[in-house]
Amino acid sequence: MKKTIILFSVLWLSINLSAQQQKASEDSIKLFYNELFSVLKKSYLHRKSIDWKSVESETKDQFKSYENFEKSLAEIRPFFDRINADHCTIFYQNKRFAGTGKTITKDQFSEQWKSKFDTKPAFEAKMVDEKYAYILMPAMSFMDNSPEHIHELAQPIYDQIADIKTRYKPEVWILDLRFNTGGNSTPMLLALYDLLGDNTVWGVMDSSHKITSKIKLDKGQYLDESKKPAFINRKGELADHAKVAVITGPFTASSGEVTALAFKRRAHTIFIGEKSYGATTTNTAYPLPFGATLAITIGYDTDRNGNYHAQIIPDILISRQDNFDDLLSDGNVLEALKFFNTP
Repeated sequence: MKKTIILFSVLWLSINLSAQQQKASEDSIKLFYNELFSVLKKSYLHRKSIDWKSVESETKDQFKSYENFEKSLAEIRPFFDRINADHCTIFYQNKRFAGTGKTITKDQFSEQWKSKFDTKPAFEAKMVDEKYAYILMPAMSFMDNSPEHIHELAQPIYDQIADIKTRYKPEVWILDLRFNTGGNSTPMLLALYDLLGDNTVWGVMDSSHKITSKIKLDKGQYLDESKKPAFINRKGELADHAKVAVITGPFTASSGEVTALAFKRRAHTIFIGEKSYGATTTNTAYPLPFGATLAITIGYDTDRNGNYHAQIIPDILISRQDNFDDLLSDGNVLEALKFFNTP
């Protein structure tokens, strides 16, 4: 009899624990997605064009097939695709969950581009032919957006550019964004401060095409409305009247495109290369339960004059003429030098 009671107790405890775990999993999924939907319905750029009642009901039905919260994140891709959230991303435990987005393969690029891409190119600043300054600005992605951290990232990059400015005084600068897939444009623009000068450099507008913010550089500070400004320590005179060629390509995306936009309407500037990816919308970070973070699209990126560009379209189109081993044989660089050296 005692054995029967013990076995019954163990069985009951096992069933009860299993039910509790199932309930806890269901609660965690519910908590997470209730918060996600709440944020999207309040702040997502295209929120007014979505039938939220239908989308929310059908999406939550899909969650019933998942045994825990982490596995339910597999539902993010089809969900984001359904609401056209092609620039939104959820970060969780060093993993990213996003929509399908545009398909760009390495087959679209030259062998030189692919070879350079495989090296995971870092920042470069150097002289070419002892006459022209060349800057390769790669993607800069990180989670710590504090002004102090941005300063730590931007200052050494700015210092290298400022050293070239002071030492060689180049009249022509080439800004290469072919590998810049985005991340955070703030340290990029601060590093390029001497070329951009004290100006409004880009902005954000809402779904009604109303300008909601203008981002400025002023005396080495990055001024974004009410946010505490990040900054660099300036050195020497500005080079904001120097000639600049901006090179873009299909992998130039998101904050890489914002960096290009900052040079739109700048005097003595030309755009060369291929059309950019087309992720010219503004994201902001929002914390979600369980340590997840949502990068949510809240507006359209604009140039300094408040104009929206769905893509960066070069003034001179050059395709698959890359040469990173010898920049003076690179079709984009040659076109830039030809343009600036023509009387």
